[in-house]
Amino acid sequence: MITDTEIRIKGLKALINALGEVDAERFISLIIREPFDYTKWHRSLWADKSVTEISNHAMQFRKNEKD
Repeated sequence: MITDTEIRIKGLKALINALGEVDAERFISLIIREPFDYTKWHRSLWADKSVTEISNHAMQFRKNEKD
């Protein structure tokens, strides 16, 4: 298991890699400023997708990241 600090560092790096520094900072400020229920959001995120579709999407994403 990794420490909380390691999770924060990896999470911030992932945000910066995905969004760039400016938009990663914007994302963090949006999360802090607005009430946000991660559990509700996560439940609705893939509501229209089957487990197989989500799995296929994840495998394709991982393959593209390696290329």
